[in-house]
This record gives sequence, structure tokens and C-alpha cells, in this order.
Amino acid sequence: MFPFRDYRLFFSIAAIFAGMLPTAVVQASDWPRWRGPEANGHVPAATAVPLVLPAEARYVWRRKVGFGVGSPVVSGGTAYYLDNQDNKETVHAVDAATGAERWQTPFDETFKDNQSAVGPRGTPVVDRDRIYVQSGRGEFQCLSTTDGKSLWHVNFVNDFGALFTGEKGSTPGAARHGYTGPAMIDGERILVGAGGANGASVVCFDKRTGRVIWKSQNDIPGNGGPVVATLAGIKQVISFTAEAVIGLRFDTGALLWRVPVKTSYGRHVASPIVIGDLVLVGSHQAGLIGIRISASDDTCTAETAYVEKRLAINFSSPVLRDGLLYGLGPAGMLFCADARTGEQKWTHESPAVGSKAHAAFLLMHENLLVLADTGELLLVAADPKEFRLVSRLKVCGTTWCNPAYADGRLFLRDAEELLCVQLLP
Repeated sequence: MFPFRDYRLFFSIAAIFAGMLPTAVVQASDWPRWRGPEANGHVPAATAVPLVLPAEARYVWRRKVGFGVGSPVVSGGTAYYLDNQDNKETVHAVDAATGAERWQTPFDETFKDNQSAVGPRGTPVVDRDRIYVQSGRGEFQCLSTTDGKSLWHVNFVNDFGALFTGEKGSTPGAARHGYTGPAMIDGERILVGAGGANGASVVCFDKRTGRVIWKSQNDIPGNGGPVVATLAGIKQVISFTAEAVIGLRFDTGALLWRVPVKTSYGRHVASPIVIGDLVLVGSHQAGLIGIRISASDDTCTAETAYVEKRLAINFSSPVLRDGLLYGLGPAGMLFCADARTGEQKWTHESPAVGSKAHAAFLLMHENLLVLADTGELLLVAADPKEFRLVSRLKVCGTTWCNPAYADGRLFLRDAEELLCVQLLP
């Protein structure tokens, strides 16, 4: 009867249980990093979500911004984003309720490639009183969320010998299009794809001090960031580099396994997905790849379980629900597939006319919220039997943004504006 959940009851119950949880748990209203609290595109289970989209876009606020294609994040009542201000990659903190700016800090020069206008591609990650930002040129900084002051920083090129050429030459991955892969925080560590040629492809830092805990491998990074998961009983860092999918020991960085994946430009963008002991990666040339990890005597073995070319992912990260993968395949086709086998359940042309290259996916319990690159929101049933569009809503201009969802509001950006859209009453 009612188009929305009883969100007041949801928040009351959540508040009761929140008192039983450790203080390190992210607040339910936070979306502090790429693809949300668990970095998997899932809206937390205790969070109220719309069952239909509003008939018209209801903007809480709109804010003019410089160009950028990274995603905003939200933490502690503040929204953070990167843009181009006077040819400087700049991080901004704004009030999540009003859009009023609290501070801004420039942290590197911009660079230009042939894919878009000049501006940053990175998504910040917030951890309580600190925010971590990364520029296209490989400047990585830890700043105070209070005032934007730098607390520590490294440069992947200067400090780790990483190769960066921009559009010059024929180098793949981040060396060609800049650093876009988000950093990953796990406990007291933060992991980045630095791409240093002298054993620093992936670097693990102490998140508070910037001390290097370990560094590993020589790969040029892809355009996605590392993820952390336990596979075959071993906690690992998984990185989809420009050359391979690799698994590293979380504690030491030692190589556990490697599966080469070679494509023309090493444009490996989508975040790896883990289901059980299976790692899923996708590329517009290589297709959707399932890699099965096994272990014996602390030694890992990786075997390619399947390759599905019909579900080749370009640079849109899919989401997983109940063993099913929902994503965007070739020619703007939305798909549902069995994550364990690669078997297609259905494909459907995106209802967002003109949408071909990118879509952002948020799993909102039993539905998918899909932001097409045309700026149209689609609410789609997460149903393996058929494609079923629940509702749709135009919210912004052309975008490659993965939006943030907090307190019933969607935070997103296009080429000119940062927007806060009310989805719940």
C-alpha cells in the first residue's frame, strides 16, 4: 500500500542494536568509501530504502563544481568530493544537509588524457577523523577531516618509482589514464595500487602514520583498487592489475597466486567480486572471468573456472546478491548471471536511451538502483527470472559517478554539479 518502508521503525531498531556494536563500526548513515561501507555496492540491511522512486527529482541542494569523474562519499554529516579548481586537483568538504562548503584543499596538478575533460578521477575514503585522497598523477595524501590539513603523503612516482606517462606512448592501465583505483582500508592498514616497478605494485601503509608495512610485485596498476577477502581460509589482498589478477598475503604481501589477463590497454577497471573461494573480474576484451582459489599447506592455487565473453564488463562494477551477479555488459546490456558458473539468467537493453558505457549499481535490499551514464536512475528488481523495471527518474546530466546513499538521500555528480537528491519522504 505504501511506496516506502516504515523507516522510522527501521531506525529505532537499528539504534537499539547500535549500542551493542563496537565503536569502530561505520555509522548506518555513512557511505565513507567507494561503493559504500563494505565496498561492494550494498546498502546496509538496516538502512531504509525506497520501494519506488519519486515521480520528480527532489533536490535537497545543488552545488556548482569543477570537472571531475570521481564519486562523492559521506561521513559524519559531511560530503566529500574531488574536482578541478584552477588546474589543481582539489578535495572539498561540504555540509551533507545544506551543501555549504566547510573547507577545500588543493593537493596536486591536474593532467589531461583523451577520455574526458581535465579533472580528477579518484574517490576519497574517510576513516573517522581522516580522509585519504589520490590524484591522477599518483599523489596520495592523508588529510584531517576537520580542516583539510595534510597529515602525511607519498607520491607513487617519486617515492616508489612508478611509471606515469599520461597519453604518451603505449603503456597500459594507470600509467596511461592516471590513478583512479580507490584505496582500501582494513583495520589499521590502508592499501593502494602504487605501481612501483621495484616491488611496489601494491603498497600497504599504516593508515595513521604512513609507514610502509609491506610492498609487493612489479605490475602496473589497473584502474580499479585492491580488495580484501578471505579465500581458501587465507586472508588476502586481491588486485586486478594491468597485467594480471593477483592474490597477496594480507599480513606480509607475499604472492599467493597470479592469473595473467592481457588486454590492449590494460583497462581493468571493475572491482573484483568474491563469492566463496571464487574471484570474479571483468574486462571489455577478456570477458567475465571466474577464478577458483584453493589452498594446501599454506600454498594457494588459482584455476580459471570460466570465461564468459558475452558478459564482458567495460568499466562498470557489478553487484552480487544471493549468488547472482548484476551488471552492465557489452552495448549497454544489463545482465543477471550465475556468479559461480557465468551462466546468463537474462540480458536486457538499458531503458536509459543512449546509455552504453557505464552504469553504477547499488543493491537496495531486493532491488537494484542503477545510475545510467545518461543521468537517469532506474530501480530494477533483483530477480533472476526476468528483467523488471520498477520505476525511473532523471536526476542529472552525463555522469560516470558511483553515487553515495545516506539518510534516504543520494549524493552524486555530473560534469557541472554535485547534487543531493531526496529519495525517501
